[in-house]
Amino acid sequence: MRTKIETPSCCSARRDTLNSERTLQSKDEEAVASDHIESTAYSNEGMVYMAGGTFLMGTSDREGFPEDGEGPIRQVSIPSFYMDESAVTNEQFAKFIMATGYRTEAERFGWSYVFHTLVTEQSREKEYRIVPHTPWWWAVDGADWSHPEGVQSDVEERGDHPVVHVTWNDAIAYCRWAGKRLPTEAEWEYAARGGLIQKRYPWGDELKPNGEHRCNIWQGKFPTVNHASDGYEGTAPVRTYQPNGYGLYNMAGNVWEWCADWFDPKYHLSGDIDNPRGRRVSDMKSMRGGSYLCHKSYCNRYRVAARNKNTPDSSSGNTGFRCVRSE
Repeated sequence: MRTKIETPSCCSARRDTLNSERTLQSKDEEAVASDHIESTAYSNEGMVYMAGGTFLMGTSDREGFPEDGEGPIRQVSIPSFYMDESAVTNEQFAKFIMATGYRTEAERFGWSYVFHTLVTEQSREKEYRIVPHTPWWWAVDGADWSHPEGVQSDVEERGDHPVVHVTWNDAIAYCRWAGKRLPTEAEWEYAARGGLIQKRYPWGDELKPNGEHRCNIWQGKFPTVNHASDGYEGTAPVRTYQPNGYGLYNMAGNVWEWCADWFDPKYHLSGDIDNPRGRRVSDMKSMRGGSYLCHKSYCNRYRVAARNKNTPDSSSGNTGFRCVRSE
């Protein structure tokens, strides 16, 4: 059985407040859980050192979305930091869960968003809800980080895949435990560019150099036919494809990555070019990188300058994160 929920959404689905009391309780529990998480011993293992510097952030690309605040191009300076080579994996997230007993918001809400072609048969037989204007997003009961497609799915064979169905709040909790933090958008874009200047992708301007797939995005006619010619219909292992010039994997496609900033389409116009951060002008947090669902005809946000947003309590099967640490 399916019902509709009035939830505006774009490249990722925003959590609808199905029950305000349940939502408030979840947030209260999150605050308590996060406050009591203790950090593990600090380690830079699996991280890449990013020497601070100045770079050209943003784009004037004709394929860009000016309304998202991708441009204009501006010179931005950031201090040195360390960044995870890849998005946080299921295996890494499982260690965090085992060490802390943390329950993600999707687990507490009891549901999360799953792309319609990936929903398990068992979940299709149960009640699910669809997003009216983007019906490929289904709110599936029982979907969470360890059951990414709904009941009867698991991550046993996907330890090296990025963890998904994690909210911004969940990512912050993990970062606290790991002694890390989420990157700012400026840090993320600086790292994603891999030392290249004003290129469309982390490897250059051509999507498939010499016909070679360099990222995990939608292949076919969105949202019904995915040929998966890049090798993956859903998530790919975090170290799939070649790394960029800084040794970072999958900075385009695969999963959206949460950033620290509040989403502000005009923050770059404030004149702050020294380690900028988005001001809080809405209830949305920034996301970067695109996902396996991105397609030129619909999303086209797997470019390094592209931006996305969602509420801090939203989760879906194409959203994860990677961490950074200040020098």
